[in-house]
Formats: sequence, C-alpha cells, structure tokens
Amino acid sequence: MRQSGLRAAPSLTYLNAVPSFTEHHFDSEDEADESVDNGPTGGLTWDGRVDRARDQALIPLLSPFEMGNRDRAEVAGRLLEAGYGSRLAALSPAGRAVDDTAIVATAAHALEVFQQDHGRFYPYSSKYDAVLAGRATLSSDEAEGLKLFDDPAKGNCASCHISERANDGEPPQLTDYGLIALAVPRNPDIPANHDPGYFDLGLCGPLRRDFSERKDYCGLFRTPSLRNVAVRTVFFHNGGVHNLRDAVRFYVERETRPENWYPRRADGTVDLYDDLPAAYRDNINRDPPFDRGRGDKPALDDHEIDAVVAFLKTLTDGYDAPASP
Repeated sequence: MRQSGLRAAPSLTYLNAVPSFTEHHFDSEDEADESVDNGPTGGLTWDGRVDRARDQALIPLLSPFEMGNRDRAEVAGRLLEAGYGSRLAALSPAGRAVDDTAIVATAAHALEVFQQDHGRFYPYSSKYDAVLAGRATLSSDEAEGLKLFDDPAKGNCASCHISERANDGEPPQLTDYGLIALAVPRNPDIPANHDPGYFDLGLCGPLRRDFSERKDYCGLFRTPSLRNVAVRTVFFHNGGVHNLRDAVRFYVERETRPENWYPRRADGTVDLYDDLPAAYRDNINRDPPFDRGRGDKPALDDHEIDAVVAFLKTLTDGYDAPASP
C-alpha cells in the first residue's frame, strides 16, 4: 500500500466482444469502406497488450504497484494458503495441480470463465437497450443528446463510440475498440508524473514494450465502451477528470479553450498537450469536435453538453422499464 499506480482502472464489463489486438483493422463491408486501414485496434487494457481475460488477470497479480507478487510461484503459494488447492487441482487439465505454473494458469482460467457471466459482466440492461428493443422511449433531453452524439458535425461521439445495433442485431458496444491519441492533460495526482521526464505513452510504453520504437503509436490508448460511464468517477487513461460533464466538455474545449485544461508556463503561455512530448503530437486526433481553433465557438454549447450527458446516463445498466398498459 505504499506505491501508486500509473493509470485509471478500466472496467471489466462489456469485454465479451473486444477483438484481439491487431495493427491493421478493416471494417466489414456492411459498416464502412473495407479499403480503409483504421490502424491499431482491440486488445484488453488501455494499451491492448493482452487479448484474453486470463492474461489480463495476471497483470494485477504480478504488478509491483498492485498485488506485488514476485512471480507466479508466489501467486501459487498464496492460492494454496487461501485454501484453493483442491478446487484448482480438480479444475486443472491433468486433474491435479502439478506445479506452480499449472496452479496459476488454472486460477486465471477460472477468473476468465467467471467474467463470461453475462448477468454480471454484460447484461445489456440499460434504458438505451430498452429503447432499442421498443420497450422504452428517450426523454426530449436524452433524444437531443443522442442526436448530438451521432452528429458528425457536433459531438461526433459515435465515430468511435458506435451507438447503433450491428447488422446481426447485436446491441451496440459503444466503442470501435480503436486506439487513439486524445492528449488529455497530465494528472499531477499520479506520483510518476512528478518526474518531468516520465510520460505514459500508451501503445508505445512504458507498460507495453513491443512497440517502443513506433513513434506513430505513441500517445495512443484504447477507446473504452461508454456503457455505465455515468457511474464512473474517473475518466480517461490517467483518471485526471472526475466528472462526466467535464469529460464531455474536454472534447469541445481542448482546442477552443485550452486554457481551461492545460497549465500555464512561467511566461503565462498555455502548456498545450502537456502530457505528450512534442515529437509525438502529429498522432493527436483532429477529427470533429477537435477540428476548431483557439477562440472558435465550441462544437457543443452548455445546453448541448447537458443533453449529451443526459443520453450517456441512459447507458447505465439496471434500468427497470415500465410495464406496458
């Protein structure tokens, strides 16, 4: 309990449809132009460095700033001490936990299977799901928010957080699983950020190491699902924003009112994109609503931001649709 982590904890819900990480992703012919390479897509965690829940489960177990086990042998020892030995042995392929590797692998597999419980991890029980199923209706504010969410000239949120059902009828995941550079402000509450030479560059490190030499990947983080986003208290990969409305406001003010988000240097100028070195700033997303300049009118006004937030609140699971008359 003496070390702080580097990122906000991502949700473990709605990971059932996340594709394996790939550097080159092409939409299906039913969704968009098949010839367009959408770049890095998929994988679990903020940088997509693992594809299976069993592999993701090992990250906190072995992380020095989470559970802090030295190696798999220590994890296995703790599992045995906790009384899981006989149950893990019964679940192992050999019918017995023959060594530390088998013990840990079986435990990770059990965690993966547990996360396949749809009632807990992907119930699709939000008001928006009820609306899509014809069992509920959006309020006027919620409907306006959805329109702004989808409008490519306004919020343009649906370009990454897809809001429509798939052609096979699958409920929307509210993400395209892509990796994108948003240039969110540096979070001073992360102790590692007290070192001016430290930067969390997402896909190109420091936690993911296989793309450390890919300059075009630096600053990219995976687009999370917006399902249940209204019950979160931290937003973006570094958890630097603690209010849903502020998270939406960042999108429309990053370019138009950067002084609201980034610190000022000693000379009074705004330290724009302060958590991404200048060498990687060509990677920053410039699609709407980021297509404006400083002092321009933001894509959404205060009322429209509130409307988008009203829609986002319909993505919270546990909605009890009123009975039909």
